[in-house]
Amino acid sequence: MKQGNVYSIRGKDLYVEEYGPGNKEAILYLHGGPGESCYDFSYHQASRLQDQFRIIAIDQRGVCRSEGIKEGEPFGLLDLVEDCEELRKQLNIKKWSLIGHSFGGFLSVLYTSIYPDSIHKVILECPTFDFELTSRNLLRKTAYLSRQINNNDEMAEKCLELANSEKVISIQELTEKYLEYSDTLGSERMKIYRFNDDHPTDYSFYTDEEWNLFYDRSDVHFELLRKEGKIFESLLPTLHTINNDMLLLLGEHDPVTCEKQVVEFEKSSKNRQVYTFDKCGHSPHYEQPDEFKDIVSRFLTMESVLN
Repeated sequence: MKQGNVYSIRGKDLYVEEYGPGNKEAILYLHGGPGESCYDFSYHQASRLQDQFRIIAIDQRGVCRSEGIKEGEPFGLLDLVEDCEELRKQLNIKKWSLIGHSFGGFLSVLYTSIYPDSIHKVILECPTFDFELTSRNLLRKTAYLSRQINNNDEMAEKCLELANSEKVISIQELTEKYLEYSDTLGSERMKIYRFNDDHPTDYSFYTDEEWNLFYDRSDVHFELLRKEGKIFESLLPTLHTINNDMLLLLGEHDPVTCEKQVVEFEKSSKNRQVYTFDKCGHSPHYEQPDEFKDIVSRFLTMESVLN
């Protein structure tokens, strides 16, 4: 692993890792969460992609190795977009492509809709475009695992009742309930997301104490985004306003990008492609790292990933 640099971006220190030659096509990686890190992407993909591309991977404002958000400090979803655009300017990059994973896909769509001329192509890895649709599907996966792993029919029924309910409930409340119910899976919770464990990530570059500190910062980031509420506004209509070439990457067993979101993505423009990774969950970049590298390279250098 490589230690990144710190850039002062709009009054905050942003942790940034850079790989590959400066004269190659630039790619910005936006992690998920909200509040995860670029760590696992860099661990698995930096060495695979850096010969062909200039890779920039960041921990978003207030996340992990970036400077934390102080009590009472203004912060919202659009700060993350403006941070990306300011970083692009500081790095003297005319245009870059995006890889957005999960919530990073949501952020990539928003960024592209606001600054389309700053973006070349967009790769959306198992994204959500709509927190309500995603939360309902995650509840269904939680119900399945509650039965399979815990033999907890009561919890499974609670999850399914909420997932299928037509009662008026705020999207934030729905998301909070998913987080609460999925926590009952304990150490098995990540099975909601992960299918293939063939390529583990070594997190020992930092101590457990350091990771605890990093994720304390991330908790603040996520809590403030939930409180603001903009993450709960659907971006499905926004997809129809974007003309940039976009590639949607799906995992065969991933519940995050549900079918309705895929259909809406496909019909939003002619400049859309979809690719599904077999035997894969929510994170192709580390579950199927070689195939991920090949598909990313093909999309950014050719017209079709299916050639």
